[in-house]
Amino acid sequence: MAALFGRKPAERYGVYEHFWPETLRDYWPAEGYPKDANPELHFDYDIMNAGGWFDTSIWPGRDELLDETEEWRVARDGRGAALKYWKKKSGTPEHIGFEVTTPEAWKACRERLLGTDRSRINFDEARKGMALAREKGKFCVLGNLFVFELMRATLGDETFLPALLEEPEWVRDFCQVYLDFFIRHYTLLFAEAGVPDGMFIYEDLGYRNGPFCSPALTRELIMPYHRKLVDFFHSYGIPVLLHACGDIRKVMPVIIETGWDCLQPMEAKSGCDVVALAREYGDRISFMGNIDVTVLNRNDRNLVRAEVERKVRELKRLGASYFFHSDHSIPPDVRYETYKFALGVFRENARL
Repeated sequence: MAALFGRKPAERYGVYEHFWPETLRDYWPAEGYPKDANPELHFDYDIMNAGGWFDTSIWPGRDELLDETEEWRVARDGRGAALKYWKKKSGTPEHIGFEVTTPEAWKACRERLLGTDRSRINFDEARKGMALAREKGKFCVLGNLFVFELMRATLGDETFLPALLEEPEWVRDFCQVYLDFFIRHYTLLFAEAGVPDGMFIYEDLGYRNGPFCSPALTRELIMPYHRKLVDFFHSYGIPVLLHACGDIRKVMPVIIETGWDCLQPMEAKSGCDVVALAREYGDRISFMGNIDVTVLNRNDRNLVRAEVERKVRELKRLGASYFFHSDHSIPPDVRYETYKFALGVFRENARL
């Protein structure tokens, strides 16, 4: 795994995956998946997630019920966001309203993020998760959201996206406060629970048709804080994986400049193609993902084999470093047997 993240010769390609919760919980047990199994062990992935999602909210523990029916629940969370969650359907929550929608509102609450709060960190979860990963011989990662996602969650899209243009100093202050917050709390977590093998940072920079903001604006307002966080983790000698949804092709030069070690998931349904990206950037970053779930969910083995073999064989020919993974996560309309077949095809072709 270290060789792949470092873009050095390796014995084979790696494998990891994310799932929709209901895929494993509600659908696959009826198809033969062992109920409550750990997918990272069941499918023998190379990577295990050991936690590390400490509480980054402004008001920790807040969950204020605002409205509820049989179909949905509206609650205000620790970021001051009122969100509508469907009870019986999948999907991201609907944005109802936000408290922090002006620089003044941010200034009134930012002080709550300036200290170090041990209660925000689940030390035992990280210790146990890393110990299990190492016992099983897996590459263990911790993960968290960072500034782009935290702005969306705290300010809301209708506030934070215009603020990138109209209130850049507010954006810079928000990013600096959270950068310092992350460095303080991960320094504490690493000192007391241990250092993982790698970090997974989730920042959805794109949507289906392109990035949320221009490459120039990303470079000016977001990249400096991404780079400092990556440098912080690199100071511990660990690689950093970037999860960035949507069509991120226009911001690839910024991603490369930042120093991320691996890009995931490269959504095929947003126009991303790992082979094309590897041709241009394969000497500077590793790749994880891009196996198209709109092919997998057709549950046609011939189509699945063609999708997996084309990409894996071309990546090998290009000499790129790669980890097998869907182009986001596995939904419940992908059959359990289909997924196992896709893994089998990959493993037939994974040796380098």
